[in-house]
Amino acid sequence: MTSPLLLVTEVPVAQETAQEALAVWQDHHRAAGDRGSVLYRSTETPTVLELTPLTGLADLAARADRWGELRTALAPLATGDVRRQVLEFVGAPKPTAGELPETPYIQLRHVEVKPPVHEEYLSWREGTIFAEVRKSERIEAFLAYHSLLSTEPGVMFVAGFSCPPQEYLPTFASARYAEIARQAHPRFVTDEGLYTRIYRRVSDTEARR
Repeated sequence: MTSPLLLVTEVPVAQETAQEALAVWQDHHRAAGDRGSVLYRSTETPTVLELTPLTGLADLAARADRWGELRTALAPLATGDVRRQVLEFVGAPKPTAGELPETPYIQLRHVEVKPPVHEEYLSWREGTIFAEVRKSERIEAFLAYHSLLSTEPGVMFVAGFSCPPQEYLPTFASARYAEIARQAHPRFVTDEGLYTRIYRRVSDTEARR
């Protein structure tokens, strides 16, 4: 069952230190007894991503005590500061059995929606974006969130898939999806915060290599 909140943490690292950063992060998980968080490595840029399901904001207090330790451990390997945000679960056009997709890959899809048309946008996406997602054989999980605590406000979709990224990407390159994108902008979404990013899930064994 999908958790009500999702903590997203991302750290930019040098290409040559990404593997070491993953090992350091896994050691942090092990020392803290953290079995709920999942680590990912970007397929496009040298960044490391962590997704952590939360049952409520109270969960942040226990984790915040360890953030300083992790930041210090990662500092020699990082090329920028920690990016962290809390997202609120909204719905799942393709739900997961657990709290997060168990697929080898995820894609984060982010847009900022104009507040005056937010409710209209929610209705619109049911018959457009979500309809296409439900038809896709490549998309195995698709979870919709909205920013709760973030300097990057908006809608975040977490899509899970198992095929190679080059086989997944055409899902959102069809003529139908191009029409959906045309309808969305500028009617619903702003020019700010629009991005898609793909990440590969990292196993504990892989991080220790």
